[in-house]
Amino acid sequence: MKRLFIPAKVNIDLSSLKNIKFKEKKIGLITTVQFDDEVKKIKDKKFVYGGPILGCNIDKILPIKDKVDAFLYIGSGDFHPLTLKKLNKPIYIFNPLTNKSSKIPEKEIIRLEKQLKGKITKYYSAKKLGIIISTKPGQNLFHQALNLQKRLKKPSFLFICNDLDLNELENFPDIDIWINTACPRIEGKNIINMSDLPKQL
Repeated sequence: MKRLFIPAKVNIDLSSLKNIKFKEKKIGLITTVQFDDEVKKIKDKKFVYGGPILGCNIDKILPIKDKVDAFLYIGSGDFHPLTLKKLNKPIYIFNPLTNKSSKIPEKEIIRLEKQLKGKITKYYSAKKLGIIISTKPGQNLFHQALNLQKRLKKPSFLFICNDLDLNELENFPDIDIWINTACPRIEGKNIINMSDLPKQL
């Protein structure tokens, strides 16, 4: 089926952001497609343009991660900025629709880090692994999942779905932990993202 993507742009003046003082020297600008054109206009010596986050994909952000001391996400909510937590930098949020700014609390980052360490521990002690694969465009990492399965040193099984129902996972009690190759924001105490797996499998 053919798809036509039409980006919806928001025309809003973000020049006032240049007056905000940060304790960090270099700030990476992150946003979504709606605000991308306006965010590009405020990049200067202090603000380093990183690019838009597409879904949970932060590949465009990675080239600037060692050039900045913190990130400023311009948009609403914390769904997208929390994707940046693995880069280990302070994360600020500015909502251009409400003109409110905030910072993701350090304790929240620490909580997520502890949560991840717990999942890695479960992975090491697991006897059977389930690999979740999505058929959705943009989330379908079938070939990467197959390559992962070849590298795993434990019995593993592929589970292919379109819309994942977490309740369905309970039908497979012999799976000790699930490796998620779909949207990295799928949450569960026994679900670990493929990108969060230890290098030594």
